[in-house]
Amino acid sequence: MKSYSKTGLEFWASLPIGLNQPRRKHDGVASMLSRGLREVQAGGQMGGFGAKRMLVDKGIEVLFYMSYQIMQLPIFQPLREKYQTHFSSWFWYKVFPLAGDVSLKNFGMGDARLAEDIRKETNIIVHMAATVNFAERYDTALAINTMGVKHMIDFASKCTNLELVLLVSTAYVNLMKQGIMMEKPLQQWRSYDGRSDLDISEEMAFKDEKLKELVYNNASEQQLTHGSLTMVPADIVVNAMLCIISYHPQGTADFIYQIGSSMSNPIKLGQMSQTTYKYFSQIPFVGAKGDVVKVKQPNFLATMASFYETMDKHYKMPLQDMLRRGLSTTEDRHIYNHLKREYDFTVAVAEVYWPFTISKTRFDDSKMQNLMGMVTERDRELIPCNIKFINWDKYFMETHIPGVMDYESRELTRARL
Repeated sequence: MKSYSKTGLEFWASLPIGLNQPRRKHDGVASMLSRGLREVQAGGQMGGFGAKRMLVDKGIEVLFYMSYQIMQLPIFQPLREKYQTHFSSWFWYKVFPLAGDVSLKNFGMGDARLAEDIRKETNIIVHMAATVNFAERYDTALAINTMGVKHMIDFASKCTNLELVLLVSTAYVNLMKQGIMMEKPLQQWRSYDGRSDLDISEEMAFKDEKLKELVYNNASEQQLTHGSLTMVPADIVVNAMLCIISYHPQGTADFIYQIGSSMSNPIKLGQMSQTTYKYFSQIPFVGAKGDVVKVKQPNFLATMASFYETMDKHYKMPLQDMLRRGLSTTEDRHIYNHLKREYDFTVAVAEVYWPFTISKTRFDDSKMQNLMGMVTERDRELIPCNIKFINWDKYFMETHIPGVMDYESRELTRARL
């Protein structure tokens, strides 16, 4: 998760409380953060499963190396400056990584004694393991996002001292609905519209059959995968998570908190596109050869019909004309193939993402607003998470776009190495 992730979208968290033990009352986030991890999060024994399942095939050394790489991220720079030479010992006191795979029962832990120790010591489980690729392979999404949650719940139900389970997920499960979406749980084992029962074994069988078809047809890995998109500012989500862990009422089960802007501080895509245009007009992108890229006023297309019309007129028809005139030289064929790939890719990406960008759903966040009313003044200053006070233009100009550009620059540099 990165602080420059795309905003204006919603996350929700489900908290089954009191599975075995009553919740312990904390003194707020500031007090919680000042405690040792063993007091707050079961000795840190859980939580090493990351945002995606980790497959470790060279021993625990690989996992510790991954944790070391995480330590080097710029986000930890303030802590490095604070603790200086003691930062490493501070970090390893807080973090205990474990190799695991959420797509497997018991997280794939083969050591029964270790699993039992974790169940006894765990007080709080924060589950964020998911693939956030909107065009993910079906088998991968089912294994991680569906079965992964089931395996987590199965594991949590056996924890003898569990106080709270915090599940962070995307509100896009409600994508096709319109109007205001209230903060209430979906029905377990029911279809999206609530009209019919779901049989997970049928879904698994469907996945296996389709995977066999792809293998039979020699489908490549590239054909099976697509790009990804991040949705919500990580700092807002993390701060809200800390508030929920500390202030959520004791003894309350199956509670939904929606963290988003659509009700409290809505932002339109047109506003975001105009801010992007303003940014690159003031700070133009410079290409690899030093040439300045001039941006045009964005033409925001509100429907897929208008998108197809624009693509046909300006790109598809010229490509068809090129083909009719003939591709007599190698250079002509190279140019045509390149432009055709660009056209196909643009249309494919638009078809994947259009439901997420023109959704007519608004997500009620009244429960989250009520919870924030319980937060002390000290905690509100320490971990602000009220989206009402975000200045979107300033956020995009000073945080989001510069962060994306910095990230892309580092990724391009890494790709060239």
